[in-house]
Amino acid sequence: MAGHNFLQTAVVFLLATVIAVPLTKRFRLGSVLGYLLAGVVIGPQVLRLISDTEGVAAISEFGVVLMLFVIGLELSPQRLWVMRRSVFGMGLLQVVSCSVAIGAAAYWLFGLSGNAAAIVGGSLALSSTAFGLQILAERKEAASAYGRQVFSILLFQDLAAIPLIAAVPLLASSSGTHGFDLMAVGRTVGVIVAVIVGGRYLLRPVFRFVARADSVEVSTATALLVVMGVSLIMELAGVSATLGAFLAGVLLADSEYRHDLESHIEPFKGLLLGLFFISVGMSMDLSLLLHQPGLVFGLVGALLLLKAVLLWPLGRVLGGLNRSDTLRLIVLLACGGEFAFVLLKQAAESQLIAVGQRDALVLAITLSMALTPLLVVLAAKMLDVKPKKSTREFDTIDTDVPRVIIAGFGRMGQIVARVLRAQKIPFVALEHSVEQVDFSRRFGTVNLFFGDPARPELLRAAQADKAEVFVIAIDDPEASLRTARVVRRQYPHLKIVARARNRQHVFRLMDMGVEEPVRETFHSSLKMTRKTLQALGLSPEMAIDRIERFRRYDEDLLKKQSLVYDDETQLIQSTMDALKDLEQLFEADAEPGAERDREKGEVAPDQP
Repeated sequence: MAGHNFLQTAVVFLLATVIAVPLTKRFRLGSVLGYLLAGVVIGPQVLRLISDTEGVAAISEFGVVLMLFVIGLELSPQRLWVMRRSVFGMGLLQVVSCSVAIGAAAYWLFGLSGNAAAIVGGSLALSSTAFGLQILAERKEAASAYGRQVFSILLFQDLAAIPLIAAVPLLASSSGTHGFDLMAVGRTVGVIVAVIVGGRYLLRPVFRFVARADSVEVSTATALLVVMGVSLIMELAGVSATLGAFLAGVLLADSEYRHDLESHIEPFKGLLLGLFFISVGMSMDLSLLLHQPGLVFGLVGALLLLKAVLLWPLGRVLGGLNRSDTLRLIVLLACGGEFAFVLLKQAAESQLIAVGQRDALVLAITLSMALTPLLVVLAAKMLDVKPKKSTREFDTIDTDVPRVIIAGFGRMGQIVARVLRAQKIPFVALEHSVEQVDFSRRFGTVNLFFGDPARPELLRAAQADKAEVFVIAIDDPEASLRTARVVRRQYPHLKIVARARNRQHVFRLMDMGVEEPVRETFHSSLKMTRKTLQALGLSPEMAIDRIERFRRYDEDLLKKQSLVYDDETQLIQSTMDALKDLEQLFEADAEPGAERDREKGEVAPDQP
């Protein structure tokens, strides 16, 4: 490829990526679809900006190799052993059941050979790991019951892709005139064993030797050398290069170099994998949508429906999920996946399936992936009905006269309550969350009652008129302000100690007459800063002094800013002036005799 053409091709690829991927991610369609869309647009069927699709595909396949290496790095035997039940239970049943069902349909309905049907069934049984994990992360549901099941199934699918990739050349050879090639099987097994044994005893000493050089460039080169070297050995032996990369990753998964290797490989993997998906998009036959729309949409519907039917009993019976979570699991796993592109491409090159069959399946998989985010949103609207407000009546408060009332029994309220109980100080805690009340009562919190602290009748029942201190530990700033307003108006004698989320929350509380609200992260941040200063070499005394000076200065500034907090211009100006004053204050500390003068004029500060 000439230099001019190479630069032109690179610019086209990068420009298409920069435009398409952010657009699809903005609409929560995922980066994979962005790459596929970019490939379609710049390919020979639309703008025709790239003509050498074969050359691009050859280079881009190395992205798949790097992806398999990184997957191998993440699959340490210890991790798999911990998750063995969910991974090798749900995951195995999902892949086997879907592979058999789809393969049988391909054999009986579409007339594929047994070997071709096996590969098609296995490839379509796999779902999109990129889509599934991305959507779980965006919705913050990775730790939910169905999220853990989805992760386990996707993990097994990644594992299952490896033998499927390795099986393509074996099935291709067995489908020829000579039948099943025992020599090919023996050669494959022998090479795999040699790579495992050799890697076990050679890779770690090599990386230990390279680490002594303390050079990022050499470490990166070594990582690429291992991936490319093992892949080349496997390819020369007639085995899949991607299988070699995966084995290399697994061999290093438990090593101390795992994270270092991953950081070196990740940039190359991301770019080349994106290039692979672009090449898939370039090779897609969009004319099928015009000439055979019934076939394409029929394949999409059949794939989604068949996998949904098989996933439902797995989620309900084996996974123990309720109907809503099972539906969420189905929506994420019913589509096709990125590994199918790799498998179908290899199957077409090995002449297991026809090119036309590959094109139809690739188009159907792409459309199923495009539908996944839309199905997720639709399922969320159907299932995520706003929870009805609890109709449970407020608890009847029957207790001794409290000295303290705590509003909010979360992280901060619980700590206050524990100290008060240890000091034998009577208190009443009010919490508006039914779940929090029921959970906390399991640990013996007898003075905790369900109710809204901002309700006047509840405050009367809690005997707020006889209490001395009212602690507002509510997490929600608006609810906190509402409670403070009611307490200040109806019980002006109460001393209010209020938790504040940020400076704006502090200012609004001070407007209501709450003196010195407690900023929830302020003192912990000061302690972290003090430890940081000590780690940098300052003496403990000097670090404490600097932190104490900053604390007093910031609290004075807070009181001054509370008078102008609704004027953004004055607020910004006061912050800039305060920063300059603080710098001058610390510069004065460095002058000769400053420490001696300070010791004479100040009392030793307390530690934050």
